[in-house]
Amino acid sequence: MKMIFALLLPIFLGVFSASAQQPTFQDPLLDHLVGKWVLRGTIAGKQTTHDVVAEWVLNHQYLKIHEISREKNEKGQPGYEANVFIGWDQASSEYVCVWLDDYGNVNSQSLATAKRSGNEIPFLFHYKDGSSFHTTFAYYPEGNYWEWRLDAEKNGSFNPFARVKLTRK
Repeated sequence: MKMIFALLLPIFLGVFSASAQQPTFQDPLLDHLVGKWVLRGTIAGKQTTHDVVAEWVLNHQYLKIHEISREKNEKGQPGYEANVFIGWDQASSEYVCVWLDDYGNVNSQSLATAKRSGNEIPFLFHYKDGSSFHTTFAYYPEGNYWEWRLDAEKNGSFNPFARVKLTRK
């Protein structure tokens, strides 16, 4: 009996450890976002420039995007900072996004989902008042750049919030 146990133990441990590990999130589109970027464009009607760094984190389960504005507030701190995490929900075959920024979670959810459409990932965030916020990441392979389009929606009416372009540093 001890000999059978000794022979089967490595097999059981191998099966258990293999089933406990999640496969890494592999995404050729998001791989193009990995690296250092300069974000330029219009946010809330004002021209702005931000630095963006994107990297795979947590055993390649999430793409982490760190965005920080070059503009400073009255305290000399960045005017805006965010950490965005993009992952994959295998069950729904959708991207998931958690957007955490220094504005906090006022009237909104920090969670969004999206189904890929070509080279675009159109995330949809919902507000408590029934409105929503569309955040689309669009990759342009011919120029190797990204555009982010952010739009507020209320009662079916869209209000552009941001139009920015990310180019490699």
